[in-house]
Amino acid sequence: MERTGGSPEILVGLIDGPVVMSHPDLAGANIRGISGGMAGACTEAGSAACLHGTFVAGMLSARRSATAPAICPACTLLLRPIFAEMTSGNGQMPSATPVDLAVALIECIEAGARVINISSALADPASTGQRDIEEALDYAVRRGVLVVAAAGNQGTLGSSAITRHPWVIPVVACDLRGRPLRYTNLGRSIGRHGLSAPGEDITSLGAEGPPLTLGGTSAAAPFVTGAIALLWSEVPHASARAVHGAITHAAALRRPTVVPPLLNAWAAYQRLRQIYAG
Repeated sequence: MERTGGSPEILVGLIDGPVVMSHPDLAGANIRGISGGMAGACTEAGSAACLHGTFVAGMLSARRSATAPAICPACTLLLRPIFAEMTSGNGQMPSATPVDLAVALIECIEAGARVINISSALADPASTGQRDIEEALDYAVRRGVLVVAAAGNQGTLGSSAITRHPWVIPVVACDLRGRPLRYTNLGRSIGRHGLSAPGEDITSLGAEGPPLTLGGTSAAAPFVTGAIALLWSEVPHASARAVHGAITHAAALRRPTVVPPLLNAWAAYQRLRQIYAG
């Protein structure tokens, strides 16, 4: 973050809720909606979908001079809402169907996203729509688009159609000592190719005015997404596989564990610079 605020040429897909576009800390941000989905702007500021979308968007795109400065505010944010504004902001994580998520992924990829942030629980996770998600993620591999996904806050040990895909970087929420929060999901696939990131008492934009402090894997995932956007801004000619390998510490070399290593953006930057020196 001291080196760069990102580059407008790096497009970050945000699959989440709608955003309060009029928030003063988003003034001047490079934010574009993707047609075909729900409206990108909130209509109900108190809805869980709006609170969630605005919070995550703020982590990525708010002004650096804001109370909660963003990670990559100069990058271009592509909004693709999938959460309906139907429930109040009661702290429950919004959910989407597997088919809706698959469609959103494809639309973000085709809109030019280099990295996509997903902070969504799956409604009806056992449905046949999981095949649609797998095909959409395979498409991301072919197009060289990185996918970062919140591991989930159910406190379970296992995986989903999203987190088990080898191209996805699932993100576990940890405390300030680097220990996984008790309610964060863990699992073999998460430990094998995921990362841990701060997820306790994270402050970002509030949809209804004052800053909001939340926790969980939805708050942890944007740290990884934002770091990837900054890496690509600094080394724009790096391949998707090189960035994936740099940020995940060459996951193939890890010891078997259900807890992934901590995000280390500076180490990833040094790895990329070594690969693309000169």
